[in-house]
Amino acid sequence: MAMVFSAEQVACVCEVLLQSGRMESLTGFLRTLPPSSSSCLGGLESVLKARAAVAFHLGRFSDLYALLEGFPFSNRSHPLLQQLWLRAHYLEAECQRGRPLGAVGKYRVRRKFPLPRTIWDGEETSYCFKEKSRSVLREWYYHKPYPSPREKRALAAATGLTPTQVSNWFKNRRQRDRATHRTTGLWTTYWLQQNPRSSIPL
Repeated sequence: MAMVFSAEQVACVCEVLLQSGRMESLTGFLRTLPPSSSSCLGGLESVLKARAAVAFHLGRFSDLYALLEGFPFSNRSHPLLQQLWLRAHYLEAECQRGRPLGAVGKYRVRRKFPLPRTIWDGEETSYCFKEKSRSVLREWYYHKPYPSPREKRALAAATGLTPTQVSNWFKNRRQRDRATHRTTGLWTTYWLQQNPRSSIPL
């Protein structure tokens, strides 16, 4: 079958189907491309991104990893491809262990399978949050630990996170601070009981 679409048109169709989440249609579309088109389409980022998404959709994780490690993707593609990389490794780990992964388990997987340079800009992350994003959230937290829904949306836009991620970060930070304050209060009470005539050490 002769190739009907130009390379740019194929890339456009891939982007539309991928963004709309129509994975079955995207899978079918990629299968209609003739083998002779592989050489001219292979370098198109949109097509490679679509093939990676289809590989994940079909559970062909080794193909996914090979695609992600074999092409230097642009920054605009990194969020989706990083998610595919991590989710695939999480699923493999869950199959091996026979149970869902918790936060610690996911952290260990990320440490064992770091993002390849082809889909990572080199900036350090902590629990999938880049240091830049965490700095913005920390600065706001010191100013206002209970942001409004509108402020959460603004923070999400500024950090590249979702409003849910922003909300969860503030919730977890407040919980950690409360736990720290409880521990400090208990330690202070214990010190005063043991040293009734002494001041609290700094």
